[in-house]
Amino acid sequence: QVQLVESGGGLVQAGGSLRLSCVASGRTFALYTMGWFRQAPGKERELVATIRWSIGNTYYADSVKGRFTISRDNAKNTVYLQMNSLKPEDTAVYFCAATRSVFITTHSAYEYWGQGTQVTVSA
Repeated sequence: QVQLVESGGGLVQAGGSLRLSCVASGRTFALYTMGWFRQAPGKERELVATIRWSIGNTYYADSVKGRFTISRDNAKNTVYLQMNSLKPEDTAVYFCAATRSVFITTHSAYEYWGQGTQVTVSA
């Protein structure tokens, strides 16, 4: 079965960095776009970044441009989210997801989801 397993979350001070990982298994993801979403308490789930597995083109939400970088390692079937210059407003549960849809900015288009990893940024 398909599994997306996130790791790398934790507690960090504002201005610090974290790298999230998402290991994908159970099928070939070459035709998929992988996305990182986040959800803070009381807020809707929002898209952070996406990467098309086959050709590597990326998309970023305005709120993270210049601070976050999404990448993938084909050999390890892993997608990463490098988060730098973290702010308290980045605090959320971060989810990895996969879609074959062209509607990559819409969370309902994503077929597979990980369980999430908590990121907490203290002021």
